[in-house]
Amino acid sequence: MSDHPTACLVLADGTIFYGKGFGATGMRVAELCFNTAMTGYQEIMTDPSYAGQIVTFTFPHIGNTGTNTDDDETADPVAEGMVVKWDVTEPSNWRAQAHLVDWLASTGRVGIGGIDTRRLTREIRQQGAPHVALAHDPDGNFDIEAMVKAARDFSGLEGVDLAKDVTCAQSYRWDEMRWAWPDGYTKREGPAPRVVALDYGAKRNILRCLASAGMDVTVMPATTTAEEVLAQSPDGVFLSNGPGDPAATGVYAVPTIKGVLAADIPVFGICLGHQMLALALGAKTVKMNHGHHGANHPVKDNTTGKVEITSMNHGFTVDSQSLPAGVSETHVSLFDGSNCGIAVEGKPIFSVQHHPEASPGPQDSFYLFERFADAVKSRTKTTA
Repeated sequence: MSDHPTACLVLADGTIFYGKGFGATGMRVAELCFNTAMTGYQEIMTDPSYAGQIVTFTFPHIGNTGTNTDDDETADPVAEGMVVKWDVTEPSNWRAQAHLVDWLASTGRVGIGGIDTRRLTREIRQQGAPHVALAHDPDGNFDIEAMVKAARDFSGLEGVDLAKDVTCAQSYRWDEMRWAWPDGYTKREGPAPRVVALDYGAKRNILRCLASAGMDVTVMPATTTAEEVLAQSPDGVFLSNGPGDPAATGVYAVPTIKGVLAADIPVFGICLGHQMLALALGAKTVKMNHGHHGANHPVKDNTTGKVEITSMNHGFTVDSQSLPAGVSETHVSLFDGSNCGIAVEGKPIFSVQHHPEASPGPQDSFYLFERFADAVKSRTKTTA
């Protein structure tokens, strides 16, 4: 075993972390964030919302469940790389099909281990999500000056539309439901209300939750127009999660959402979809210092007083002070008071910042899919 560093993480301010590389070789440049989830590293790495980011995992045991095709949230990993404290654990799970190291290598993602992730997380919290360069070279040859320059030259995520890079190329139907023992993923069958899901980087488990809630789902690309959406005669429209700056994606997405709102049909948004619904209603979004990434975030439902533990992944937030009249704040983060949900008063139009599908994380908020399904079914009965 080599006793010299085989990977290097360089921050734009010149801070250097040396460690042991794994996965693919080469260099990746991205924004660095940290995730506090104790499980679900594969779902996190394949969540399209992580485009343009490298993820620091604060939980030390990474790799212990291996990887498998069932847990992919999209076809390939989207996060550029991962940072962990200890060597990747050998898989010990009956569902494992491949070792995490092999999976990362086959999908072109870089990893670094042996890092003081607590120190790194403090850096991110205090200074904001830094721009970084991560390199893996088995020979341990690193051009630090070039890596610092690459990190400093990185444009960042503010003002960048990444949804266009992760959205589907064409429309398709989705009928797969949530995983359940002993049959795994099963198909939804029979007639059901029709829902269009606009794909800004949708996780597969969100689509599964829509199907499990009893909806006939058609997924359409991020750049779909309102006319194309309404041509499907949907009973409801879903706005998915996704990466990047909502204001940048909103250049083409907001006009579509406004057109859908004018049609007076139920609308439900999650994460980036939540932020762009807010923009369409007249609110503003802002870049956060280090964002929310984890599966243990407490959120208060202002309508019931209930506190839910949620899964989150976002670097931008809706400015609650900018919400217009007729739009109420339904959920808030108990970590920092930031907005986590809105609703149009008197209409079945609502959205949340957190991820009610979890994957990974707790399922306290699954009721939101059922709320949307009820609104869609009510409209179906009214128009029948």
